[in-house]
Amino acid sequence: MTGVGNVADVNGVPRQWWLVVGSLAGMLLVGTATVMTDEYGVPLLIAWAAATAQAAALALSLRRPRIATVVQLAAVAVFALAQEGAHGIWPFQPPVMLTLVAHVGLVGLRWPWREAVVIWWASGLFGILLSMVDPRGRTIEVADTALITYATNSVMVLFGTIAWRQRLAVRRELAQARRDVALEQSQRALVEERNRIARELHDVVAHGMSVIHMQATSAAYRIPDIDPESREEFGRIAAGTRTTLREMRALLALLRDEGADGELRPMPDLRSLGDLAESARRGGVPVSLDVDAEPRDDTVGRAAYRIVQESLSNVIRHAPGAATHVRVAVEGEELVVEVVNGPPATLPRLMEEPARARHGLVGMHERARLAGGVVRTGARPDGGYRVVARLPLTAEPVASTADDGHV
Repeated sequence: MTGVGNVADVNGVPRQWWLVVGSLAGMLLVGTATVMTDEYGVPLLIAWAAATAQAAALALSLRRPRIATVVQLAAVAVFALAQEGAHGIWPFQPPVMLTLVAHVGLVGLRWPWREAVVIWWASGLFGILLSMVDPRGRTIEVADTALITYATNSVMVLFGTIAWRQRLAVRRELAQARRDVALEQSQRALVEERNRIARELHDVVAHGMSVIHMQATSAAYRIPDIDPESREEFGRIAAGTRTTLREMRALLALLRDEGADGELRPMPDLRSLGDLAESARRGGVPVSLDVDAEPRDDTVGRAAYRIVQESLSNVIRHAPGAATHVRVAVEGEELVVEVVNGPPATLPRLMEEPARARHGLVGMHERARLAGGVVRTGARPDGGYRVVARLPLTAEPVASTADDGHV
């Protein structure tokens, strides 16, 4: 609500406000008391007390504008009633008028324009009423000059302060708009860069997978006297590479065309866990599967499938031959995914070796976050590993779920 930037607040008001207003109030106090005593015959004690009240009202207006206005107008009334005769300007003598105009301007700078307009209107009305009920018998005609001068100067100051506040507000809005545009542009650049990297990654991986598919498909013709079991294994390898290539192309299509329909081809979900477990068994990992949940083809189901897929891939890479148990069950309002493996049959490479990027674990956390859940991973005392994901069935996505602590 302030018209200048905050430096250090004191009771909710920037320190520089107190410095400027305090200096102004001190100068007006001394000047008003001196002029009213010498030029208008106001007793020194009364002049000093009323001038002090006016100065204090300036500082009070920073926090309590209406109470400050009451104090300000009371001091004006004291000066008007204490002035003997009608010589000079009355009831708003020049130093008193200057302080009152400063009060209206300060309210206009500090508070909403409606508050400032009401206070300006009230001060003008107070001057008229004071002129009409003067106990010394002075009439409103005597006050014409003071009332017109005050109304003219105060309204100019009021409009000036309101215009200044509006200018500052527009500048703040423009600065915020520029920051929003800059942020949007940086995010767009980041998305475009990620899309470019995704396309390049597709090209690299697709080439390698195509070579594997070609070799697996042609193995039966290139290798003489191949046994049926090997022929079947090469067929499964070829089928796996075809499935992987289809999924990569579907994802790349979404990146290249924002209007593409992501559901043109069913994505793997809980219904595909059996095939996933069988694939891991063929890779040399004895997997037991326990699914006690209804099939889901939504974000939660797909996230659960990908978490299990990445967990089994990690077992194959880092704990070959380890007995692994996969459990998927509904607990309350959450879908719980748990993958636990024992120690490897052969000496493994540590899954969380510092030199490794651990993109798989990061990917699991991201999958869970997008589904509104959380993943916790950790090594077991017997040398195995455990991954537990909790995915809310109805909750909104959360902002962050990174947690690599032990379970």
